[in-house]
Amino acid sequence: MSEHDIIESIDELVREERELRSRAERQGLSDEESARLTFLEQRLDQCWDLLRQRRAKVEFGEDAARAAPRPVDEVESYRQ
Repeated sequence: MSEHDIIESIDELVREERELRSRAERQGLSDEESARLTFLEQRLDQCWDLLRQRRAKVEFGEDAARAAPRPVDEVESYRQ
């Protein structure tokens, strides 16, 4: 996955996340929509982490393509 592909994924995920957050403010979300919002948040965290990994590898002269998505539980634990 190229940096461009990751950024496009982030853009798409953010668009959908904004739609769900807007809907949540207006009328609330169904259980399915709430679960989807949680998934989007987690996926966004993974994408941002992958993008940072790639950029760090480039900065230190390594191959950006060797960066790999980390598991959700690992990426989510960064917040704590």
